[in-house]
Amino acid sequence: MDRTREPSERDPLTHRSLFDRPVSGTTIGLMETLDGWGYITAGVSFLALGMVVFVHAWYLFATTVGTMVLPAVLALVHDLLLVIILLELFRTIINFLKTKVITLEPFLYICIIASTRRILTTGAQIAYMEDLTDQVFYRYLLDLGANVLVIVALVVAVYLARKTVQPAGV
Repeated sequence: MDRTREPSERDPLTHRSLFDRPVSGTTIGLMETLDGWGYITAGVSFLALGMVVFVHAWYLFATTVGTMVLPAVLALVHDLLLVIILLELFRTIINFLKTKVITLEPFLYICIIASTRRILTTGAQIAYMEDLTDQVFYRYLLDLGANVLVIVALVVAVYLARKTVQPAGV
């Protein structure tokens, strides 16, 4: 017995519906506008936070570099890497608003930077620990090794992502 289905007015493939009612184009348009404003406000927030962290990092550096040079430099590098992460998120939102496509590559960069920050932070903590035990040092080495492996895996992922995005003639 051959059953062919006739499309009905309530068919989700032919009409947008919500709770068995059609959703108007106006409602969809409003929701898309609000979505866009959500991205815009999140992007502006990332930019503002990046600027605040940047100014605060340099203020702390200027006030502490005279007494503790190495910790001040490490803290500045750590904070500047956070600023780069925030700016990369801001740039990702700008690209999404332009193209309506979220790409994988910026998030891979963010993860690489975050892993690098983790390596620097734990390295600085270990360098200034007065009662460093063998157990703590071995835990640090494991953490360092794990972060290095994560960075290598993410770099490979960036390579593969770029390779798949290239045009066929390249």
